[in-house]
Amino acid sequence: MDFQVLMTVVSGLLIAVGTAGVVVPVLPGSVLIVGSLLLWAFAVESAVGWVVFVLGSLFAVAGLLSGLVLTGRTLKRQQIPGRSVTIGLIIGVVGMFAVPVVGLFLGFALGLFASEYQRQRNARSALSSSLQALKATGLGILAELGFAFAAGTTWILGVWVHFA
Repeated sequence: MDFQVLMTVVSGLLIAVGTAGVVVPVLPGSVLIVGSLLLWAFAVESAVGWVVFVLGSLFAVAGLLSGLVLTGRTLKRQQIPGRSVTIGLIIGVVGMFAVPVVGLFLGFALGLFASEYQRQRNARSALSSSLQALKATGLGILAELGFAFAAGTTWILGVWVHFA
C-alpha cells in the first residue's frame, strides 16, 4: 500500500477518535485532531496538506477554547467551583467502566451532585447548581464538537483535493 494512502487512513481514524474524544473527555479530542492533521500534512508533503493542517487546527483550537470559555464563564457566573466538575469527571470515568454506555454521563451527574451537596448542604440548591453545570458542560461539548466536525470536514475536502 502506498505510504500516503496508509497515512491518510491512519489520520482519518485518529480524527474520528479525536472527534469521539470531544464527547468522551477521557480522550484528548481536539489535541488528537490537531496531531492527526499534522501527521497527514507531513505524510502527503504538499501545499494542500499544510493548508488543511492550518485551517483544521484553527477549527480544533477554536473549538477547544470555545468549549472552555462557554463552560468556564457559566460555572463562574453560577459560582460553581472547579472541584465539583473535577469530582464529577473522576466519578464519571469510574462510571464508564462500571456501567457501559451511560456510565460516564451518569457518573458525572451523580459526582457533580454529590460534590455540590457536600458543599452546599442543601439538596435543592445542589440540584440547581448541578443542572446549571451540566448545561454549561453540554454547551461547551456541543461547541467543541461542532468545530471538531469542521476540522474533520476540512481534512476530508483536503483528501479529496490532494488525491483527485
